This record gives sequence, C-alpha cells and structure tokens, in this order.
Amino acid sequence: MFFHKKEPIHVVNIDQANPRFAQLLLEQFGGATGELTAALQYWVQSFHCEHPGIKDMLQDIAIEEFGHLEMVGKLIEAHTKDVDQTDAFKSTLFAVRGLGPHFLDSQGAAWTASYINEGGHVVRDLRANIAAEAGARQTYESLIKLASDEGTKKTLVHLLTREISHTQMFMKALDSLGKLTDPMFGNVKPDETVKLYYNLSQNGQDERGPWNSEPNFEYIADPLNSNQ
Repeated sequence: MFFHKKEPIHVVNIDQANPRFAQLLLEQFGGATGELTAALQYWVQSFHCEHPGIKDMLQDIAIEEFGHLEMVGKLIEAHTKDVDQTDAFKSTLFAVRGLGPHFLDSQGAAWTASYINEGGHVVRDLRANIAAEAGARQTYESLIKLASDEGTKKTLVHLLTREISHTQMFMKALDSLGKLTDPMFGNVKPDETVKLYYNLSQNGQDERGPWNSEPNFEYIADPLNSNQ
C-alpha cells in the first residue's frame, strides 16, 4: 500500500521558466537513466531478494526514487507552464505533446521496460544498481552544468547527492555479503582461465597495473603463442 503526500520530498522552486531546458530534464523522467527506471528496477528486485534487510533497503530506495520522479516532473511542469506561446516552447517536444512531463527522453524516444536491469540474484542486482546510480549521477551533473536557473540547480544538486547516497548503500550491502570486491557468485565454478590476463592490445608500450599483474592475474603477453 502506498500513501502520497502532496508536498515533494525536497523543495522544488524555479526562478525563470525555460522550456528548452525542460526538454533536457525529460532525460531523467522518461530516459534510460531516469527516476522511473530506477524506481521500477529496485522495486522489482526487492521481490527476488530473500535477505530481509536488503529487501527493505531496495523498497525504501525505490519509493524515494518515485519521489524523485515527482520532483523532476514538477520541474518540467514549472519550466513549461505559461510559456506555450513563446518561440522557445514551440521548438520543443512539448509543442506537440503538451505541457508538463511525458514518458519520453530528451530526444523524444519513448520510455521502455528494456531500460530496467534486474536478474533475480541479489549480488548481480546490487552491482547493476551501482552502475545505474553512476549513470544517473552523470546525467544530473550534465544538467546542472547546463542549468541557468538557481532554483533548478538546487533541486538537481539534491537529486545528484541522493544518487551518491544510494551508491554507498548498495556498496555497503554488497560488502555485508562479502561481495564488494569478489566478482564470483552463483553455483557454477569458473574454469582455469579465471586468473589470466590476455594482452590483446599490443600497440606501443604495454601498461601494467593491479588489473594485469601478480598476485591478482598472470600476464599472458602473447596469447596465440602461449602454452596456457
């Protein structure tokens, strides 16, 4: 059961409407990295999760993401209100679709359930969520750089901040399972190549680091002529 409070989770105020910027904001309403995608992704994942604490966390964050969707929707509504006769409005998707938010991204592509990344395993899902939060954070940072309205910026900074908070929560949940840095999970054991690094970009100086050096990996300089 859900209860909706009419005030948003964080204040949403703008100083000057900008319908062209509102079209960019659609990216976080009906886009791949948007709040609808995150809310539905985490909510569906919670049904697959048997760990009671992580299940509760997924549901809490999912509901917060629905609150974020509301905030982005209110921003889009405010940026398109009372400007429908301007040339700026006529040059946007809103001229055809109408005022306020729509389940489209900034280029007009319709939202699709294929954006949702869930696979029924808690470790796999938490890792997907970290990637999802990173994508959303990058989008918000781009929007903040493009925003000229201080009220809009404050709301977007809050939304960006919460993406970082959620990332930390997902990382802590993975760490509690002992899987923050361990890539292996499930029941199928990997084969003997799991610790091999193949140098397949042999052009110039070969760079070395912990991703291709002992004790983490055995470096194979020439896989085609290797006895491995």
